Amino acid sequence: MIQLDFAKSKDGLLPAIVQDYLSGDVLMLAYINQESWEKTLQTGKAHFWSRSRHMLWLKGETSGHVQLIREVLVDCDQDTVVFKVDQLGGAACHKGYGSCFYRRVTDDSLTIIGEKVFDPSAVYGKK
Repeated sequence: MIQLDFAKSKDGLLPAIVQDYLSGDVLMLAYINQESWEKTLQTGKAHFWSRSRHMLWLKGETSGHVQLIREVLVDCDQDTVVFKVDQLGGAACHKGYGSCFYRRVTDDSLTIIGEKVFDPSAVYGKK
């Protein structure tokens, strides 16, 4: 098993940048711990640690928008990873957008530049 330096973080979490394998678009940023790292490598599906729910999280477990790992990059300090993925269902963002980075800073406001792929209330039963 490839070892990352989880000890560098006081909470044992390291950032995981997720990119679309073909386009290179940044889809999201999430966090991994040792358990989610091992699950990702074992299953070929992106697993993260949910900081809000304090639990292991298979991306797409509820929505079906699973991320299939195509390539993993590890930085020079072994404390950040990039997951290059096939994003099933076309949406990485729980708000229904293809990418979590669907807004651009314009002057002093945020402008939506992404397209919604699904209705979150239909998938999750809430907004």
